[in-house]
Amino acid sequence: MAKKNKKNINEMTFLDHLEELRWLLVRSSAAILTGGAIAWVFSDFIFQTIIFGPMKGDFITYQFFCDLANKYDLDKSFCDATLNFSIQNTEIEGQISLLVWTCITAGFIISFPYILLQFWNFISPALYKKEKRNAVKFIVISSLLFFLGVLFGYFVLTPLSLNFLSTFTVSDVIKNDINVNSYIGTVKTTTLATGLIFELPIIIYFLSTLGLVTPSFLREYRKWAYVIILIIAAIVTPPDVISQVIVTIPLIILYEISIFISAFIFKKNNKSITTI
Repeated sequence: MAKKNKKNINEMTFLDHLEELRWLLVRSSAAILTGGAIAWVFSDFIFQTIIFGPMKGDFITYQFFCDLANKYDLDKSFCDATLNFSIQNTEIEGQISLLVWTCITAGFIISFPYILLQFWNFISPALYKKEKRNAVKFIVISSLLFFLGVLFGYFVLTPLSLNFLSTFTVSDVIKNDINVNSYIGTVKTTTLATGLIFELPIIIYFLSTLGLVTPSFLREYRKWAYVIILIIAAIVTPPDVISQVIVTIPLIILYEISIFISAFIFKKNNKSITTI
């Protein structure tokens, strides 16, 4: 078994680790602010085209589901998907605050690969030399999964969620005048949460490496994971099978990939112990 980097592990005190963590946070924050400054320059495009895009009836997702509905004679609610509510600002400093925090969120998305690099540099002293060579793979794969999750969240989950939430009503007496913070919060939360959910294989990789998760555990609770996925798909999609399948399949694939990764790590660790 390869030896760990003794210089990094044995010579660094607890305070040294805290110092490294502090600089990780400083560099990551600086990267987010830099990305936020870039987003500020393109703030008109971000708001008009990206954030408020899912409110428009000609949004690409609505057109896609409308074409499916016409082709297979399914629910055609997306063929007239202009959201039936108005957006309002109720705070005097609301739009300034909204601009700042939206740019910071965009800055986080832009700088995500750099943040991953800082995280890897922080944990690398505890890794074996062979594992340290996987830095490029880790950053590339993790970034790819995150950006795929962001795109899936924005183009699939966000418009489906907004369409469901805007058409749901308990009484015709109630009129929807949505606070702009609530609307943009829904867009940001759904998009970022999906991006982080797509990191599941990477999270399972580290948890399996630490022995905190086993493939048998993931297989045992597979049916419950599927039930949760199906419930989410049923809530955010119209009542037809094709829409639900489009949402469900990527999440199930992620879970199955996580099981495969955990099994690979578990087998690798057992082989190393046997070799010793």
